[in-house]
Amino acid sequence: MSCVTDLLLQKCAGVTTVESSMTVLNATHVMNERRIGAVVVVNAEGRLCGMFTERDVLRRVVAVMRDPQTTRIEDVMTTDLITVAPNDDVASVSELMRDHRVRHVPVIDTFGRLCGMVSIGDINAHNLEETEAKAQMLSDYVYGRG
Repeated sequence: MSCVTDLLLQKCAGVTTVESSMTVLNATHVMNERRIGAVVVVNAEGRLCGMFTERDVLRRVVAVMRDPQTTRIEDVMTTDLITVAPNDDVASVSELMRDHRVRHVPVIDTFGRLCGMVSIGDINAHNLEETEAKAQMLSDYVYGRG
């Protein structure tokens, strides 16, 4: 059974973080430059304190007509975080994300340190890869290859 660590090993290293004092405009520039839909928010000490997502932009900035140039991330970020551990299995993480209707989850180790982030896209890519491998094995079996 695959675990979160397997997903993280397939991704490029590093997690994009922004400081909670950053403006929404600056954070969205970071997200656009990196082509990502969410960033992990850290406080001045570098500790995880929230996430800022495209959904936060829509619901908490655009929909209520806040100025992105002056609005701080700390005022509009998601603070009630769902997190996972590196050894959590992919199927349970997928179920957790579905049940909580989130598309990104930070990965936190036993010491509370940020290890990475898993997106629904990462899980979908992993599931596709597993399905294709199973289909190839079945094909090889049926046709006597391998």
